[in-house]
Amino acid sequence: MAASKKIIAEVERLRNEINQHNYRYHTQDDPVISDAEFDHLFRDLKALEAQYPELISDVSPTQRAGAAPLSAFSQVVHEMPMLSLDNAFVEADVIEFDRRIRTRLESDEEVAYACEPKIDGVAVSLLYEEGKLVRGATRGDGTTGEDITQNVRTIESIPLQLMGKGYPDKLEVRGEAYFPRSAFREMNQRAQSRGEKEFANPRNAAAGTLRQLDSRLAAERKLAMFCYSVGLMEGGELPEKHSEILQSLAEWGLRVNPLVERAHGAVQCVEYYKGISGRRESLGYEIDGVVFKVDDIGLQQKLGMLTRTPRWAIAHKFPAEEGITRLNDVDFQVGRTGAITPVARLAPVKVGGVTISNATLHNMDEIARLGLVIGDTVIVQRAGDVIPKIVSVILEKRPAKTTAIALPQHCPACSSDILRGEGEVAARCTGGLSCGAQQKESIRHFSSRLALDIEGLGDKLVEQLVDEGLIENAADLYQLTEKQLVKLERMAPKSANNLLEALETSKETTLSRFIYALGIQEVGETTARSLAMHFGDLAGLLEADEELLQTISDVGAIVANKIHHFFQQKSNLAVIHSLLGHGLHWKKEETGVITSSLAGETWVLTGSLHSLTRNEAKARLQKLGVKVAGSVSRKTTCVVAGDATGSKLTKAQELGLKVIDEDELITLLEEYGA
Repeated sequence: MAASKKIIAEVERLRNEINQHNYRYHTQDDPVISDAEFDHLFRDLKALEAQYPELISDVSPTQRAGAAPLSAFSQVVHEMPMLSLDNAFVEADVIEFDRRIRTRLESDEEVAYACEPKIDGVAVSLLYEEGKLVRGATRGDGTTGEDITQNVRTIESIPLQLMGKGYPDKLEVRGEAYFPRSAFREMNQRAQSRGEKEFANPRNAAAGTLRQLDSRLAAERKLAMFCYSVGLMEGGELPEKHSEILQSLAEWGLRVNPLVERAHGAVQCVEYYKGISGRRESLGYEIDGVVFKVDDIGLQQKLGMLTRTPRWAIAHKFPAEEGITRLNDVDFQVGRTGAITPVARLAPVKVGGVTISNATLHNMDEIARLGLVIGDTVIVQRAGDVIPKIVSVILEKRPAKTTAIALPQHCPACSSDILRGEGEVAARCTGGLSCGAQQKESIRHFSSRLALDIEGLGDKLVEQLVDEGLIENAADLYQLTEKQLVKLERMAPKSANNLLEALETSKETTLSRFIYALGIQEVGETTARSLAMHFGDLAGLLEADEELLQTISDVGAIVANKIHHFFQQKSNLAVIHSLLGHGLHWKKEETGVITSSLAGETWVLTGSLHSLTRNEAKARLQKLGVKVAGSVSRKTTCVVAGDATGSKLTKAQELGLKVIDEDELITLLEEYGA
């Protein structure tokens, strides 16, 4: 039954009323009805939309709950770059910034600035067309971001439809998505009650939430957003002052920080900074400074931009808070990729209201730079107000008896050798296949598409299998049974059998894929292929010394050292022999290299290709002796540009490099028979 005019009018009335109450609650912090009354309105609208599904609109407040999970984010090229800001750390920096502004403007008059708190969150772009939210995107590298429309639609302080009148036909609004302190606490309390890992800080949690492929999870987390500027604008006019633009955004239903003020000259800017600093702890959100922007848009345009920053704005950052304590010991932890990280164990000290007893030391070079020994009195800082860091040693307080800090020779998790290559900062465990600290990452890599390509073995399933104690390394995958698998969450008999079939299929592979799947540091697919073509079988590779390895294309002294050490670990060899015992096999690798005039050239692929995948294009170019790199430099011979290209194409054009499209690439490959 079609909806009557009366029903259509009622649906519209409910939507408008709910949007008004959302605006009062989330933007103005001034609700005029109770939660129960709001819920009643919401239920009425939802019931009518369920009865008349043709009335459902993507701008309806009922459509915020999140949609089906995405397989990946698509890229968004910003039509106007999202720039970074220069930083001021002391009062003198602000005075100097103001002086530079007046000098460039050739004026002695005081400049008016729009001042606002600097939210410690994640920069987001919102695109509205005819008042309707059509896209949300991350800042990314400032030129290219990710399409996070599904996730920003779940943020209740972001209107799906602009309010009022007078907004441009096309309007890009920029702002900062963040976790309110209360929502962050609630989320961590839920995680704690479920026995899940808690988030370390609101900013990282906000970034992780916006990059959730499942927007239903994003909807649970209650992010908020403050808008701070406008990017692209078409089909309309905006005020000539930045502060007035913010007022317009607020009138259209967008949330603007209520602490925005105008200041005249550097002195008033500094006063504003001090005032906000004094209110910092009482705010319902994290801030890490304040931002000053020249208020007059005409003057902004006159002042212009540098490469990555506007000349007309600066962020005055709060100083990181410090404390003094004693270094009691240093432990060494193994990361998921095998990196060995020293961690300082400190006498507990309060810094910025947080008790700190541990701090990362990053690597042995950092310890040497600090001149640190166990027993030292140290100054600790919360870098970015979040991560504890030792910034210096108070030598005057060094005791007579101290202990030097030495890198262990063997991994604390699996006892394999620890290797630190010449000229390298990080030290790493060489027991990649068997190290307990690396097991999840090792198994994920082993089963990935470019390795053994085990269909159905995703990250979450790897987590479950390891956490349930069903597997410890990649070889254990081939001992799994249907009986074990069906006991796992969301694993029905059909899914279990599909996985077992995929595991059986993966046993027939190639030597190059197998070598790549082992996860040897610095051995990517190209080097793995070179090793496979050179040795033809695994036995020769296992017995090769560093001198022999260095005779192979793509293998220098550092890589040879890593390969040799990997195969010297008995635990790694045990996993390899177990894999072979389970029936993994391959035919002798054929070189397949075609003699061509392109041999030795360096090419870069960028953007989306349609007739073949990026990996297929890469493999076919490699058959011609071409090295396919991941970044553009002066050494690049040619760039293949598909659709939706980003900064790589821009850099290639700036350097005057040869650029061809997909059709030209395919023609070239066919000419050589690749």
